[in-house]
Amino acid sequence: MIQLYSTLSRRKETFQPIVEGKVGIYVCGMTVYDYCHLGHARVLVAFDVVTRYLRHRGYDVHYVRNITDIDDKILDRARENGEDFRALTDRMIAAMHEDEGALGVLRPSEEPRATETIDEMVAMIETLVEKGHAYQGDNGDVYFAVSSFDGYGKLSRKKLEDLVAGARVDVVEAKASPADFVLWKAAKPGEVSWPSPWGDGRPGWHIECSAMSRSHLGRTFDIHGGGPDLMFPHHENEIAQSECAHEQPFVNYWMHAGAVRVNHEKMSKSLGNFFTIRDILQEHDPEVVRYFLIASHYRSQIDYTPDSLAEAKGALMKFYQALDGIEPETDPAETAYDSRFVEAMDDDFNTVEATAELHALTGELNRARRNGDEAEAARLAGVLKRLGAVLGVLERAPSDFLQGGTGDLTPERIEELIEARSRAKKAKDFAEADRIRDKLLEQGIVLEDSREGTTWRRE
Repeated sequence: MIQLYSTLSRRKETFQPIVEGKVGIYVCGMTVYDYCHLGHARVLVAFDVVTRYLRHRGYDVHYVRNITDIDDKILDRARENGEDFRALTDRMIAAMHEDEGALGVLRPSEEPRATETIDEMVAMIETLVEKGHAYQGDNGDVYFAVSSFDGYGKLSRKKLEDLVAGARVDVVEAKASPADFVLWKAAKPGEVSWPSPWGDGRPGWHIECSAMSRSHLGRTFDIHGGGPDLMFPHHENEIAQSECAHEQPFVNYWMHAGAVRVNHEKMSKSLGNFFTIRDILQEHDPEVVRYFLIASHYRSQIDYTPDSLAEAKGALMKFYQALDGIEPETDPAETAYDSRFVEAMDDDFNTVEATAELHALTGELNRARRNGDEAEAARLAGVLKRLGAVLGVLERAPSDFLQGGTGDLTPERIEELIEARSRAKKAKDFAEADRIRDKLLEQGIVLEDSREGTTWRRE
């Protein structure tokens, strides 16, 4: 059975879905005012692996990942750009889909937008007001009364009295308590708004996810995930407003991906080490970036460095070199590698141990190739492809990866230089042949000669 670490209990628990054979999972998606960055990539890939594996284990997975398309940052950026906020969000959503597609992230079952769920948010806020958990302030905003929920802080382990004591002195005076958070924001003149019982306005950030998860997964669902920075206050506030509105548990298991650092420092625009996904993909093969992200356990902190990308590329090179020139067997019988892979992934999606099985399997595949056992090599190649697909890797033709990359030399130009080198060798101009080989090597192109001819790959 799958053992899943729940942030709520701070321990691994045996995963028991609400409905046998089905899994409902909600992951907080992007606030679409800018391009996705490396931290977003970590979350996107981590929960893509989780959903892929649950499906591999036979579960019918309903995966919901929302889009926040109305927010202060969105409105501020749209004003800066001199464009309608919808034009901005549509453009950023299209870019997000391009980025996740490049990283091999499968689209979720549903991807609701906040602006499409306003009525559900208003209805939930009305329920909270009726039950005494929310109130309208003098400024027209509607707030959640944190003190009305005894369980506040159970996810983040924060105490309400500490939050109140540590609040800034300039907190909004309209709040009954500094810890209270906004559910509905009264519209400023000229600002985009929707009608509500409390006047025109727009939803606060936290209520969005409570309403969208309720609409698509029900009042209680199996798994809620997100980035490490969302545990407090966002997820804590989701629990409070959802459990007060529905008077039943909100989520059974909470999952949080680990943080991303760059060269041992926190990723920050002020430090100049902030990278968008598309920045990174200009320099690195998308599958290399994906493998880098899954080579560490999803809960662990990872460090983005040139060495870590080189290690990821080296691992994929070994896999694809082992697969190169083989027609993998279709749907081979399960092996001990499958069993150990499942055992690793059943242990809180332990991709570290799972990828270790891919390496061990590759070693046996290479031995079969050296021994000339083509049938065994084809069988093992089929197993390697099958297990790789569960992690979203090794789904390309080996030549595509081995000869791909972002170098200046096109494949056509490389083939021209290989042909020129061949002519030089036939003419016994070995100095010219060596010059061409060395020129290619300087640009990361490795030539491999055999009786069948010369092939090439990128380092």
